[in-house]
Amino acid sequence: MKLATAALLLGLVMVAAGEEEEENDPCVYENLPYQDTGLCKGLDVFYPEVGNIACMFIPDCNNFRHKITYWMEPIVKFPGALEGATYTLMMVDPDAPSRSEPTKKYWRHWLVTDIKGNDLKKGNIQGQVLTPYKPPSPPAKSGFHRYQLLVYLQERDEVISLLPKESKSRGSWNMESFLNRFHLREPEASTQFMTQNSQDSPMIQAFRGGVRYFKDKPK
Repeated sequence: MKLATAALLLGLVMVAAGEEEEENDPCVYENLPYQDTGLCKGLDVFYPEVGNIACMFIPDCNNFRHKITYWMEPIVKFPGALEGATYTLMMVDPDAPSRSEPTKKYWRHWLVTDIKGNDLKKGNIQGQVLTPYKPPSPPAKSGFHRYQLLVYLQERDEVISLLPKESKSRGSWNMESFLNRFHLREPEASTQFMTQNSQDSPMIQAFRGGVRYFKDKPK
């Protein structure tokens, strides 16, 4: 009888602890503000642990804003991709080194051409890698950066390449010139997400001040 009572009490304690942990869960997935949602059109972007971050802020919890700086390339899915078509995928930062002074804007994080529609539907990014993936790494004290992913429909038999001067540097990329050169018009699908340097996150600042900082979970 005593053993059963003890087990019951232990179970109640564990449930209570779980409820308290859930109430204090600092993970909040926030949508981008309305003015930053214009690119949110039909593209899903999945990173490990955090999930689909299309049109979202990277959450200020679980060290996600640091982890994204070393995670491998995300899984990018375009459910509306045409089976017989070929696509170009790019990921750029228009806010390099900061949104207020983007002197290195359209910093090229990733550029892949000749992706088959069937693969893009499944998130299997295979093609010609013109710029290998480099994770988001916003500088400290530079505020939030937008990381934009865009998918373009390629013209048939078009061979896409970077100019030698483009290959030398990822930053200050004349993206418009590149798009015009290969007749890549409006993106078929696109999205963006935002993050900032993990050392600038409110949670980190709160820990430094000796106070643990929690945000309310969305209702």
